[in-house]
Amino acid sequence: MQPTNDRTSARSDNLQRRFHLVEQAIGQASEASSAEQHLPSELRDSIQRVDRLGDTAREVLQSGDQARIRKLVTDMTTSAERARRVCTNIPQLSAQIRGAVSHMASQIQELKRDLQ
Repeated sequence: MQPTNDRTSARSDNLQRRFHLVEQAIGQASEASSAEQHLPSELRDSIQRVDRLGDTAREVLQSGDQARIRKLVTDMTTSAERARRVCTNIPQLSAQIRGAVSHMASQIQELKRDLQ
């Protein structure tokens, strides 16, 4: 019986580490968006939405409610991918915002993968 608990604990630790990386990436994207002049509203809105979702994510992850966790990560993924598309379609954006958004979206994708 102990190996199952060890695996569950290891998975929980991995998710906590992954979530910490997601939080950092969201913070970097938020900072980059604040520093960017003339940021398209769709990009700013998408980053702000991911940031708001990230604020509630720790509570949702700790709840252990798999349906809520999946919905949260799906919502975060949708908004992060929307932000990434805007960055792809507007070449005038700085490398800083493009990199931060790409990193944020990738970290959220990794979290999603780890949850499967």
